[in-house]
Amino acid sequence: MLSRVRRIRGQTEALERALEAGSECAALLQQIAAIRGAVNGLMSEVMEAHMREVFGAAVDSEQDRAARVEEVTMLVRSYLK
Repeated sequence: MLSRVRRIRGQTEALERALEAGSECAALLQQIAAIRGAVNGLMSEVMEAHMREVFGAAVDSEQDRAARVEEVTMLVRSYLK
């Protein structure tokens, strides 16, 4: 995950330099799309790890299970916005 974050930082720094240099919109949009893809990849990786953690552990009750499902549902909804 740290390597993904470092890659995103490098991409945002490159975008900043491109903005400062007055690069064309097409190049800026391409860089922004690359950043968005990198962030989505990071989000997916973290979400998968969280789901494995949440659903990999035994539940004590049906209420606990329902709370875990609700938590993950909220995460997926926020991810899809």
